[in-house]
Amino acid sequence: MSQQGYVAAPPYSQAQPGVGGYQGGFIPGPTQPGYGHYGAAPQAFAPPPTAVPKSPVSPAPGMPPPPGSSPYNPNNQQNGAHPQRYPATYGQAPQSSYNSVVSRGPPPPMQLANQMSGMTLGNYGTVQSPPSATSPMAQQSFRAPPPSAAGPLHMQPQISPPAGMSFPGPPPPAGPGGFHQPAPGPPGYPQQAGQFMGGHLAGPQPGGFPAGLGPQAGPPQKKLDLDSIPSTTQVIEDDQAKHGGQVFNTNIRGQVPPLVTTNFTVQDQGHASPRFIRCTTYSLPCTADLAKQCQVPLACIIKPFARLPKNEAPLYLVNHGESGPIRCNRCKAYMCPYMQFIDGGRRYQCAFCNCINEVPVFYFQHLDHMGRRVDFYERAELSLGSYEMVATLDYCKNNKPPNPPAYVFMIDVSYNNIKSGLVRLICEELKTLLDKLPREEGASSSAIRVGFATYNKTLHFYNVKSSLSQPQMMVVSDMAEMYVPLPDGFLVDFQESRALVCNLLTQIPDMFTDTNESETVFAPVIQAGVEAFKEAECAGKLFIFHSSMPTAEAPGKLKNRDDKKLVNTDKEKTLFQPLKGTYEQLSKDCVAQGCCVDLFLFPNQYVDVATLGDVPSRTGGSVFKYNNFQVDTDSEHFLRDLRKQVQKSIGFDAIMRVRTSTGFRATDFFGAIYMNNTTDVEMAAVDCDKAVTVEFKHDDTLSEETGAFIQCALLYTTIGGQRRLRILNLGLSCSSHLAELYKSCETDSLINFFAKSAYRAILNQPLKNVRDILVNQTAHMLACYRKNCASASVASQLILPDVMKVFPVYMNSLMKTAPLTASTELSTDDRAHQRLAVTAMAVEDTQLLLYPRLIPLHNMDVSGDAAPPAPVRCSEERLTDSGVFLLENGHALFLWLGQASPPDVIQGLFNVPSLAHLQAHMCVLPELDNPLSKKVRAIANDLLEKRPRSMKLHIVRQKDKPEMMFRQFLVEDKGLHGGTSYMDFLCYVHREIRQLLT
Repeated sequence: MSQQGYVAAPPYSQAQPGVGGYQGGFIPGPTQPGYGHYGAAPQAFAPPPTAVPKSPVSPAPGMPPPPGSSPYNPNNQQNGAHPQRYPATYGQAPQSSYNSVVSRGPPPPMQLANQMSGMTLGNYGTVQSPPSATSPMAQQSFRAPPPSAAGPLHMQPQISPPAGMSFPGPPPPAGPGGFHQPAPGPPGYPQQAGQFMGGHLAGPQPGGFPAGLGPQAGPPQKKLDLDSIPSTTQVIEDDQAKHGGQVFNTNIRGQVPPLVTTNFTVQDQGHASPRFIRCTTYSLPCTADLAKQCQVPLACIIKPFARLPKNEAPLYLVNHGESGPIRCNRCKAYMCPYMQFIDGGRRYQCAFCNCINEVPVFYFQHLDHMGRRVDFYERAELSLGSYEMVATLDYCKNNKPPNPPAYVFMIDVSYNNIKSGLVRLICEELKTLLDKLPREEGASSSAIRVGFATYNKTLHFYNVKSSLSQPQMMVVSDMAEMYVPLPDGFLVDFQESRALVCNLLTQIPDMFTDTNESETVFAPVIQAGVEAFKEAECAGKLFIFHSSMPTAEAPGKLKNRDDKKLVNTDKEKTLFQPLKGTYEQLSKDCVAQGCCVDLFLFPNQYVDVATLGDVPSRTGGSVFKYNNFQVDTDSEHFLRDLRKQVQKSIGFDAIMRVRTSTGFRATDFFGAIYMNNTTDVEMAAVDCDKAVTVEFKHDDTLSEETGAFIQCALLYTTIGGQRRLRILNLGLSCSSHLAELYKSCETDSLINFFAKSAYRAILNQPLKNVRDILVNQTAHMLACYRKNCASASVASQLILPDVMKVFPVYMNSLMKTAPLTASTELSTDDRAHQRLAVTAMAVEDTQLLLYPRLIPLHNMDVSGDAAPPAPVRCSEERLTDSGVFLLENGHALFLWLGQASPPDVIQGLFNVPSLAHLQAHMCVLPELDNPLSKKVRAIANDLLEKRPRSMKLHIVRQKDKPEMMFRQFLVEDKGLHGGTSYMDFLCYVHREIRQLLT
């Protein structure tokens, strides 16, 4: 690799607080303002007491046969001496400066369009393996004329530190990847070292881009060829053609898995399945300097309870009896395939901290001629990347086995919910749904107990003990001192108390028929659930069905704070910030007790989702929102969500620790989690749809020979009341060549990280700054690739790494999502709701949300059994007057009908002769009177079954008013509420890259 590079003059050499790039995420870390959590002392972790050895147990049966070759070379499983930590001044990296104001403005839309039309498409190419540091790398290139004489924007991926924050020590010299200093801005816009220069441009900028890239009026753009730029749908199809239906063996460290959209089978052979863990890159840079140079975030997305296909074996359960799991004495890492056994098998060296540990007597086994234990393939913890362990009493609260968890259903019985029929709908559904509570595999019935409460201004608890002849109601009116008046009979076994429970559910709607009470409480409802679980000494989940802002006099009372005047100002962030005090303490209480909250909202107006959803989002729960709910049209949409939430697999009272081998460590966490310290991720519950995104930073130099290891250990309580550990292990490659890092990147994981980072950042930064950070990050990553990895090319070419060629379309789509769009036309509650939902999303869910599937149904044979047509690009250009398209993104489902759809297509898809006949059937799947054909209904139902959330089907006709809702999901086009098209965004990023490299 060339070391000539560039010289970074001030202000580039001034350290900046971490914002949106590799430098510590969007928010400066509390321990080290210069570089996130870098330089902070490692946190001590108090492990459970060491267990007493016991006699040997039989190996786990049914282990997979040995593969042809083993990835666990004993010579590659250790990391050398334990490194020294870097000093506190370590993270002060040279940075370029971002000035949105320059002497001349950017080119107008017409000129940008002409630039893009001049681009030529190069071959995608194939990645050469392994390329040298200076050899040509597989790349995507575009040829474009030079940018306008109007100076393009300069880049700076960070935001100024808080007032008074200083950075110790002198600035470090510019590294090999440093960029030139841009020319100073015009008079009146001082460029200060270490300070973020806002992008103030002439005229309104709703999309956060320069004039000409937003949706404002201007000359009509020249029509461009959409096929000339990389296609997400094509990338997905190519990966499916390459890996679809094949077996992915996890026996190679640092192996990049197929895309999340590809159907493949995983064979665990030592590294965790990509269904459990995915990484932004599978080849870590060896040094922090390389990481800062490329600015690719180093992160993994962990989905501990991911669903496994039927053709993949469930996790093996390891039980060492009273001795408990075997762990390293120093770092407490659990036994895994990366531990190296030495001294004839009597000791082993930890792969994470290099400590030499004695092997317990009961666990001793001889080594073969390769230095591997002879029972290697008989023990899951020695040969598999993912497995479970039975935890001993040392891992339980108060050294007592946990009780099975409980579900409590809390129903808002205020006036609106009674009159709308919602309360009756919920009660009728619960009568049958409670028979389907999750149960341990092989169990005849569920161990989960159930309880019921209703509320408005007061709370009503119900005694449904099986020995009673009728349910009993107990009322609590003092909201300040919440307690549960039923020490016995509130939480019951449903099968034992079935008659009373069904009787109660029948009576509840009638009991409140004549209510006129419209005020409700909310915080005391959650507090009551916590108290009930404390009384029963168990964990559990609250299902709360709520419809209005809690305005009754009680703790947690809220006032309307939806102020549209704050939109597009520095105070807009307050709209997303939950109110502190009562709800903050509630979150802490819930997590301590293992009380997860699922909130089902049915609002007709603003209810402050940012605050009401804060407790669910910190306890591993979910928030579901049904605006202007109507029983006739929305019931199936809601009930499908309720059924999924009640029946899904879940673990309770969970705590997760992510350990790494020496040289790097976990520094930041994103998800539906609670952090009481910097290392322990606490979740009152974690289900099969929740994911935690973890960011890593360097502590020291990593070894190419040894690689890097990650171990995620999740301690939780099963639905049957057993305490278990779920262990996920992953090995990554390390390289001193940036080309290897870029070749191992995964776009879907990268965008998951950026989405969660950005959505956290909007709590503390103006939206425009956050959008600028995302643009800066994109340009820096691609500029570094071009400078250090790509073959020589003319400046007018836009060079993209082969594995990241569609990264710009995802990034542009992210910036057009509701939370990042400053528009008064968007509901504050809807924006807050999406922010909370994305925070807990897994990779496949963010991929679909940011690039919806647009399926041309008119190309389908409705009478056959063939698979539905392949999705097309999400652009208006792909729509045709005679077409019918189904669009879904995991949250919304649309059926778009072209105004010239042929009668035979309409007849085949809907069983009606024309569009006119279809007008009377604008209803929601899968109501019985829906006219959709069996084929179309099967496609829609299949989508609904696969997604974590239900989606309401909207049928829209071309050029009708509701079509505007549909068009906002065509993410390659300009945003309705601000934001540029994919084509213009590429042009804009291209100019930024050229400026960085000039």
